[in-house]
Amino acid sequence: MNMRDCLIAENPPGGLARLGLDDRSRVLVLGVGATGLSTVRFLCRHGFECAVMDSRIAPPGLQELREGFPDVPLFLGEFSRSALAAATHLVVSPGLSLELPEIRESRRRGVRVFGDLDLFACCVQAPVVAITGANGKSTVTTLVGLMAKASGVHAAVGGNLGTPMLDLLDAGPGASRPGGTDWYVLELSSFQLERSELFEAEVATVLNISPDHMDRYPDLAAYAEAKRRVFRGNGLMVLNEDDPLVAGMHRPGRRAVRFGLGGGAGLDYSLARHEGRLWLLADRVPLLPADEVRIKGRHNLANALAAVAIADACKFDREAVAQVLRTFPGLDHRMQWVADIDGVAYINDSKATNVGACIAALSGLEGKAVLIAGGDGKGADFSSLAPVAAEKLRAAVLMGRDGPLIEQALKDVVPAIRVKTMFEAVHAARRLAQGGDTVLLAPACASLDQYKDYQERGRDFAVTVRSLS
Repeated sequence: MNMRDCLIAENPPGGLARLGLDDRSRVLVLGVGATGLSTVRFLCRHGFECAVMDSRIAPPGLQELREGFPDVPLFLGEFSRSALAAATHLVVSPGLSLELPEIRESRRRGVRVFGDLDLFACCVQAPVVAITGANGKSTVTTLVGLMAKASGVHAAVGGNLGTPMLDLLDAGPGASRPGGTDWYVLELSSFQLERSELFEAEVATVLNISPDHMDRYPDLAAYAEAKRRVFRGNGLMVLNEDDPLVAGMHRPGRRAVRFGLGGGAGLDYSLARHEGRLWLLADRVPLLPADEVRIKGRHNLANALAAVAIADACKFDREAVAQVLRTFPGLDHRMQWVADIDGVAYINDSKATNVGACIAALSGLEGKAVLIAGGDGKGADFSSLAPVAAEKLRAAVLMGRDGPLIEQALKDVVPAIRVKTMFEAVHAARRLAQGGDTVLLAPACASLDQYKDYQERGRDFAVTVRSLS
């Protein structure tokens, strides 16, 4: 699809003209990185004049940008007033707050401000599944993509996870096979959703809400409101009945299905006893025993139910869906088994970058655990860790910038020690653990105070654990 096709497309109505984009537009992309690069590729492919600006001197993706688009003006190290003044549109990457003074001033002057999600919404011509939530969205997105593939359905999977959505779009209809893409399956962050006014999904879910990114939102209500934007339009709402904030997002008159672990007559997707075992129910019909779901942890049963609900909405094959649940081992750094050493299991859940994810990981464990936690807490309140820590933890080993804050939250609950490095943390946890315990890396924090990302943190943990044996 070229620029002219997008501008006059009838499906969706109006194409890119819905954003006021035409041949006279001057688009400034704020932020390089994966999203910024995909945006530049999209704009250049469709013939728009664009420039790129980043407050960092050496942002990720800089070399690829310079090599691939040498003629695109690039402003680094600070926000250029002249570039901002010349722009008719700003495409703001998710890593940048919309409350930055430069962005607020541009809006005041009437500049159109949006993200890559609205560019996607203007040109997509196949139905979309949209998945968001504080925790579990990457797992559910991956499951739905695998369920589509197992059912013989061509789904393009990405967004906040993996391939940027605009790259999916340009590689989509007609590119992979005759007939093109049947479904787009997108993982979406609150940052992507908060800068969108046009996106609507055929099937959408908010998996859960717990405090995250409190350095970017004034309170939990504001964070939840950003997530709620995934339900814009009239598509099917897939709601977690166990989460009051999510359950309360239902809009009267909208089609909805509900999932949850707690049982109850109002649930379409749930757990129940059947033939002497606990089963997953799909549209209230037994699908498969819960102990046959390969990914472990009670929170992953909720993720499985959400994925099945979405798969049913997309009319995927039920047996193929069940087989994916039997075989999918989970994503790296998400409740990933590393080793069993001296009767102790070592689990890498480095992706548990907020308090809610840490609580979910601990709640799904059998027996006692030694928790390794800490890092950049992003302004979170760690007090909600105390009840589950009292039940599940033998001890806590804390590291990183906000380790002292977690120690304060747990001081009257479990023994806690502080260390400086992952090497020290793993060795301390080994000393504290007893046979039958789990040593769990579930930091409840981002990693950027000590690591490049959560993957690097998880790899450090895994390498250190394997060196023990």
